[in-house]
Amino acid sequence: MSRTDFERFKLVNFTETNLTAAELDAIDPLRRFREEFHIPTTDRGEPQVYFVGNSLGLQPVKTAELLNEELENWRRLGVRGHFTGRFPWMPYHEFLTSSMAFLLGARDEEVVMMNSLTANLHLMMASFYRPQGKKRKIMIEGHAFPSDHYAVESQIRWHGLDPADALVVLEPDANAVTLDMDFVAQKIADEADELALVLLPGLQYYTGQVFDIERLTAVAHRHGVTIGFDLAHAAGNLRMQLHDWGPDFAVWCSYKYLNGGPGSVGGCFVHKRHVANRDLPRLAGWWGHDKQSRFRMETVFEPIPTAEGWQLSNPPILSLAAIRASLDVFRRAGGMEPLSQKTQQMTTFFRAQLAEKLAGKITVLTPPGPGCQLSLRVEDPRVSGRIVKEQLDLAGFETDWREPDVIRAAPVPLYNQFAEIERFVNRLVQIFEA
Repeated sequence: MSRTDFERFKLVNFTETNLTAAELDAIDPLRRFREEFHIPTTDRGEPQVYFVGNSLGLQPVKTAELLNEELENWRRLGVRGHFTGRFPWMPYHEFLTSSMAFLLGARDEEVVMMNSLTANLHLMMASFYRPQGKKRKIMIEGHAFPSDHYAVESQIRWHGLDPADALVVLEPDANAVTLDMDFVAQKIADEADELALVLLPGLQYYTGQVFDIERLTAVAHRHGVTIGFDLAHAAGNLRMQLHDWGPDFAVWCSYKYLNGGPGSVGGCFVHKRHVANRDLPRLAGWWGHDKQSRFRMETVFEPIPTAEGWQLSNPPILSLAAIRASLDVFRRAGGMEPLSQKTQQMTTFFRAQLAEKLAGKITVLTPPGPGCQLSLRVEDPRVSGRIVKEQLDLAGFETDWREPDVIRAAPVPLYNQFAEIERFVNRLVQIFEA
């Protein structure tokens, strides 16, 4: 992508321009990357308007090539594939590390691709939730993704505690949908004497609200509290600087914005100040043992002094190959800076279209800011939100529904277009008119 194109695109001011969706697509410096993804089609054979990259990202065209390469290696090489070929399987996860760290603003030694999100969350809490004395509580937000809530409650019980006493739940004001960051920061400070861990999202799955990782990390650490983040909806979506911001840990999945495929391998960030700490308790496995002595098959665990030290078993190579295909696209697109810029432009255009054509009928719950997702609520009492969602499906507009009343729509900068946003809003207008 031309740097000049990127700088020109950054100058587009959506509050002062009358550029059409077609004109915006024409000057979009990322437009060519749409061709590097398989776009699903409708029953009529037309491309879907696919606004659910926040649930499952699209398949990169290169994915099949990289998967077939490893299938061929398995066919030809058998067990020798662990040590030979272009990308030997033994160190295969390392081929993803630099690209993933680049997207997260982390250092290579702080990142590892392994397991699934909730498994990694449990591994992190085994190390970083260490209740002692008064400091035994975990703070989460009230509308946390259910898996996070289940994991936290089970960890509390694992330590012989009662969630009724050891769980601090953050709820917005009575008339609000999202959490005020001032309130969250103050709550951490107020509860600090009894907090053993704060676990928050990078981006809230239901409302699309972005949490201020840097600020909340600073508040937690100022009060001696460990803090971690679930980046399921942030990785590959938000521009982050995890190393500089300094959270103790973070976990994420790779099948949403990272386009790794259904159920693909998750990831883990452990800040550098922790990775070489041998005294930090952990649930250990053979794959996290020192690489140089691993095959001596000794029974004394010597953790790798990086985030890799939390690995348990060798990862599924085919899943990692699929993630590699996607990370290659991210790298060639220039990383999160240009992608975040286009995201900001797309959501600004999206909001403007909704305000112009559907004022009073659709409310955007998502606060203005970074992130692809807009959470939409139908406000017209004559119209059911679920029926609107079903009508969108029938017309080839792929979104998702979250109970009790939200349609989530997430135009993704790598493969969605401004014209699709315009068509989506126009279809909403037709649904309401009908």
